[in-house]
Amino acid sequence: MDQSTLNTLGRHLQAMRQAKGMSLSQLAAGAGIAKSNLSRLEQGNGNPTLDTIWRLAMQLNVPFGALVQPLSGSVGEKGVEVKLIDQGKDVPNVDAYWMSIAPNTLRQAESHAAGTQETISLISGRLTAGLIDTPSVLLPGQSITFNADNPHLYKTGKHWATCLITIVYAGNN
Repeated sequence: MDQSTLNTLGRHLQAMRQAKGMSLSQLAAGAGIAKSNLSRLEQGNGNPTLDTIWRLAMQLNVPFGALVQPLSGSVGEKGVEVKLIDQGKDVPNVDAYWMSIAPNTLRQAESHAAGTQETISLISGRLTAGLIDTPSVLLPGQSITFNADNPHLYKTGKHWATCLITIVYAGNN
């Protein structure tokens, strides 16, 4: 992420934490990260992984999209770029993302909040995706839906893959 994006994320994260009445220590402990790392992140420093951002959103009890919504650019790590396209305003909460994955990339994602469902629709390339034990191979135009409250993966071969992801959160996140 560029510095402007990190600054925006840090300010927004801090505002959300304070609005929830959580201390740095409480949020850091709940998300499984060091308090010093959370402090640096709120100051616009560091380079959080997608899983770190997910864990922070889960601890704040908000959809991932609510945490990254003010960012004008994408967030990413190690060959994976994710950009929020839209956030639904209804119940259940539904987020839509564009994701691009570099060739020869394996991303293993941690479990999301209980009851979360994810649908991946492949636009281009070839992608192996889904639950770690039972992934599916997707070709352009194909989709898969799975319970994202279990560990899951995204894996490319020798070409880029681009997809749309919708995440449906259970309950009132």
